[in-house]
Amino acid sequence: MSTDLPAHPAADAPVTDPRQRRAILLAACIALMAVIASVSGLNVAQPDLAVEFDASQSAVLWMINAYTITLAALLLPLGAVGDRWGRRPVLLTGLAVFGLANAAAGLAPTAEVVVAARVLSGVGAAMIMPVTLAVITATFPEGERAKGIGVWTAVAGGGGILGMYLSAVLVDVETWRWLFVLPIALVLAAVVLALRSVPNSREPAGHRFDVVGSLTSVVAVLGLVVALHEGPVLGWTAPGPLVSLLLGVAAAVGFVGWELRRPAPLLDVRLFREPGLASGSVSLLTVFGVQAGIFVVLFPFFQAVLGWSALRSTVALLPMALLMMTASTLAPRVAARIGSRATMTAGILLGAGGLVSMAALVSVDGGYRSVLAGLLTMGLGMGLSMTPSTEAITAALPRERQGVASALNDVTRELGTALGVALLGAVLSAGYRSAVGTRLDGLTDVPGGTADTARAGVATALAAAEQAGPQAQALVRAAQESFVDGWQQAMWAGAAVLAALAVLVALRGPRTGAPRPAAAPR
Repeated sequence: MSTDLPAHPAADAPVTDPRQRRAILLAACIALMAVIASVSGLNVAQPDLAVEFDASQSAVLWMINAYTITLAALLLPLGAVGDRWGRRPVLLTGLAVFGLANAAAGLAPTAEVVVAARVLSGVGAAMIMPVTLAVITATFPEGERAKGIGVWTAVAGGGGILGMYLSAVLVDVETWRWLFVLPIALVLAAVVLALRSVPNSREPAGHRFDVVGSLTSVVAVLGLVVALHEGPVLGWTAPGPLVSLLLGVAAAVGFVGWELRRPAPLLDVRLFREPGLASGSVSLLTVFGVQAGIFVVLFPFFQAVLGWSALRSTVALLPMALLMMTASTLAPRVAARIGSRATMTAGILLGAGGLVSMAALVSVDGGYRSVLAGLLTMGLGMGLSMTPSTEAITAALPRERQGVASALNDVTRELGTALGVALLGAVLSAGYRSAVGTRLDGLTDVPGGTADTARAGVATALAAAEQAGPQAQALVRAAQESFVDGWQQAMWAGAAVLAALAVLVALRGPRTGAPRPAAAPR
């Protein structure tokens, strides 16, 4: 394949060679896979990290969350940097930073070094992630763009589960340090492909970079994400989450006010008046939020209720992930036949139906079979809804602002993930505590301290059962059944949210073939 590519092709000059488009898509998806796999991969090594560094659970969570928080906070400004300075050099720079940071994390001698390396990984990932989608939307012709977005969405939606599976295999076969070999290998492959096939494209810079908008967006996202991460753990009225929430809201209000006054804003918030952008953003935020929240429920069910290992639990999610990825690639064809609005609505309703199925059928004795049909239905629905939602967001901004459009898409996913984990996790916890309290009151001869420990969560209840004497088995059963009660409440809550979203999308969803807006005045 020739490497003689134009340095800065015009924004309206898509790549016409199908082979080069396939190579561009492959490079973008491999780079995206590296970013997505790193979001969830470290979760499978939490016990190993705690033992290796003699770290508390809070410290381990910071090793995991430092990456996602940094990524979410920097997506918008670094997406704009890609538009302004060139998507190819920003992609290559991000890959280099990301690869070096993962090497540092894999060799880290202390927990502090791991956290610092994860922060640096987040910086690199924030350069990579928006550019991968922007490269596709900027270089693919109109008739092929939806297919490219479908493949990108498939990797973004299912890549985390695949990455978690590969990470679990590496931890089982070797040590937690091998987790960082996977993203490094993906980075090397992406660099080779990007150098060979990805052309450069950028926005002609006729105005100053929006520094104030960039800084306020960073503070807004950082404050909101930290509050959503820490609120369920420390309590929403604790100083840390409360201050983070207030700071995030204040910065978000300041960002909107500043952007409304700018002739060439970082993100033209007026565009949210358009049904496509508004419904696409709300759809992605909600779908990813429900998906992330469900995963919080699923892993304790597999491990604490069914007694499975982390690797087996991850394997159990692969059918849903594969169906989700397949549906994402097929969604453009479905949308071409019945329209984007109908496709999104049908997908969201299927997702809600999957949650209803799991809420109605799940039981301790039913095992995996009681949730499999619901998982598959949910995967099919999420896959159908995510691609047209992503396309609605990218179509709302002009081609030369695709870095910002892609970053908005990614920020929406990250905020939705944090929100879903916080809210559905809270519903599960509240449901469990209420149910287990009632069941424990009916057990006799359970020591008071053991009962109090069991009320904290299903995992601690199983550990405390060893001190419950003759009531050990009854305590285990009470905890497992109480977890299923909390599970059902979380499923019903998620289904209600998706049902409301379906109504919104049916009324205000994107129209198929909506014209891409012209560039903002410079």
